[in-house]
Parts: sequence; C-alpha cells; structure tokens
Amino acid sequence: MTRILGIDPGSQRTGVGFVDVGANGKCSYVHAQALKLLDAEDFPTRLGLLCEGLDALIDEWKPDQVAIETVFMDKSATSALKLGHARGAAIATVVRRKLPVSEYAPRLIKQSLVGKGAADKQQVQHMVRLLLNLPEVKLQADAADALAVALTHAHMSATSARTGIDLAQLRRRGR
Repeated sequence: MTRILGIDPGSQRTGVGFVDVGANGKCSYVHAQALKLLDAEDFPTRLGLLCEGLDALIDEWKPDQVAIETVFMDKSATSALKLGHARGAAIATVVRRKLPVSEYAPRLIKQSLVGKGAADKQQVQHMVRLLLNLPEVKLQADAADALAVALTHAHMSATSARTGIDLAQLRRRGR
C-alpha cells in the first residue's frame, strides 16, 4: 500500500488530499481538507500556517509520496507570484521531511481524470467522486483538486510501472 499526499497550493486556501493505492492499483480515499490561511495577519504568516498545517497532516497521515500542482498563469501577476510562494513553501515543507515530490500541470491533471485538458472543475470533482467511490456530498473545491492531483500521480505512476517509461518523461509528454 502506498499513501499519496496531493497538494493544490493556494495563498488563501491550500487543498490537501490523501489516497491509498493498493498493489492492484485501486485507489481509496483517506482524508481531504483545505488549509484556510486567510486568518493570518499578513502574507508571510499565511505561509507559516501552510507549513505548520502540512507538517501536522504529514505527522497524522504519514504519506509515502507527494504530488503537487504546478503554477498556472493567472490574469494577475501578483496572484501568480503569491501562488508560487505558497507552492514553494509546500514543496520546502515536504522535501524537508524527505518525501519524494512529483509535479503535475493543471492541464495534465484534467486530462488524466476527465480525458480532456480543458475540463471544468465540476467535471474533475465528479471524476474524483467516482474514482474514490465518494458519496454525493459537497466536497470542498480545493480539497477535491488536491485529491485529483493525488489520483493523477497514482495513475501516472501505474503507467510508468507498466510501460517502463520514466515518470518524469511521462509528465513532460502530457504537458
């Protein structure tokens, strides 16, 4: 059994989702939530909350691998920069814990789960529910996105194992 932590980084909310992957490749839901960072008094404190929250979740759920979404270009350069800071804080936190990290572009995540890179959030959430056999309850958007990242890593890792193609090479092909 391999436990994967998926991270959907954000400067206001960071989604985290844990899935277990059995030897047969079947994925099962473990935990998902959004780390709410807006209560912090300033941006550096938000980043500190993100690191502390990830540390606590890693201690509690003990993942073996981590998958994180890459930065996408937003309308605002400031927003993209803040997202990059949040992503960097998350990566530094998990690397400091000696966990292997894989990065996935948003388009590849959508393509992996829905079959098209331009899928909308509702389609991705629907597939996350189907693949993890989750009830039709409201799944917080950032948490669902984090589960999608974890599922993508599980699928890409299985493809890599089946084909013998390096995981990094598969990610590059899917951009």
